[in-house]
Amino acid sequence: MTQEHNTSVGKVAIAGAGVAGLAAAIRLAASGVEVDLYESKPELTALGSGISLQGNALRVFDALGAWDDIRAAGFAFEGLTLRAPGPDAPVVANLPDVKTGGPDYPAAMGMPRPDLARILLEHAEKAGARVHFGRSITGIDARANDAVEVFVDGESAGEYDLLIGADGLNSAIREMIGITEKPEPTGMGIWRTFVSRPAEVERSELYYGGPVYIAGYTPTGEDSMYAFLVEKAQDRQGVSDEEATRIMIEESRAYGGPWNAIRADLEKGAHANYTWFTQHLVDGPWNRGRVVIIGDAAHSCPPTIAQGAAQGLEDALVLTELLTTRDTVDQDLWDTFHARRLPRAKAVVEASVQLGQWQIDGNRDADAGGLIFGIAQQMAQPA
Repeated sequence: MTQEHNTSVGKVAIAGAGVAGLAAAIRLAASGVEVDLYESKPELTALGSGISLQGNALRVFDALGAWDDIRAAGFAFEGLTLRAPGPDAPVVANLPDVKTGGPDYPAAMGMPRPDLARILLEHAEKAGARVHFGRSITGIDARANDAVEVFVDGESAGEYDLLIGADGLNSAIREMIGITEKPEPTGMGIWRTFVSRPAEVERSELYYGGPVYIAGYTPTGEDSMYAFLVEKAQDRQGVSDEEATRIMIEESRAYGGPWNAIRADLEKGAHANYTWFTQHLVDGPWNRGRVVIIGDAAHSCPPTIAQGAAQGLEDALVLTELLTTRDTVDQDLWDTFHARRLPRAKAVVEASVQLGQWQIDGNRDADAGGLIFGIAQQMAQPA
């Protein structure tokens, strides 16, 4: 296939319009690569209410040229507050954050997930990527060493130099290339809601103890924040919207302070949603020939250290850096990619799972702060 702009690829297909897929599309299209991104959903949607982004994620957004827009749409902050259960919600500690993105970026930021998705989509399309909603990659034929034929909704969409599977936890691309690792539940579930921000909430705050493992919230804008309760994983399928809201109200009654305002919004009808925490790691090559998986398709972890999205973004950045600065897609490229990404993703998955397991086990002697600080120091080094 024709290659342009001194890149190793001229035409790339991407499965999935999550943060990793859109980040890869932005970087490749901006480098002159022809990009087709296929998203099975009919339009851009973002599950959940808000997202916590640490400095290393913000550093990637800057490399993509999207940082100014994202900074304007989010709520940047420094540090982390720990509180105890009880009507007064006493502050136990105010912890400094490690600036994992370096001194040029805030330590952390919260923002609504739909806003992040919208901004990344706008940048991908502006760079020249073609985004196809309501279209699913249903098959691949990788007979040639330098190309992969991609089938969309049962029909050939042509040959590409590379297919990037960024299609999430239940990745169809992962299954198509014969990788058997898949997400497994960790034993925790999380309730999330999107509410108004009390003026006193200026950064993430966590409550340990009480009827749930963790209660917390993160500001996402001048007038908004998302709040969450982490509980023992339960079968919540079939729970109505009204029942979901009631459960979140009742499970949060042990927590005072800003939780009083959160409950007031829930009582006015704020929506609550529920998901299980999962974990997995493809502990080996993420590619099979000219097909590679990144982001949640390759690794997932509980959000206990808020690094899930950041790791998917770093996957996309490193992969596209290699693809746009090398002449060929060869084994050395893949070896370099895996050497830079696998150990880092593995450290995050293992630390996230360990921190959650300590909560499940009730291990109050565990050095959670030391674990978080150690991982943060690792993430402060560029991917």
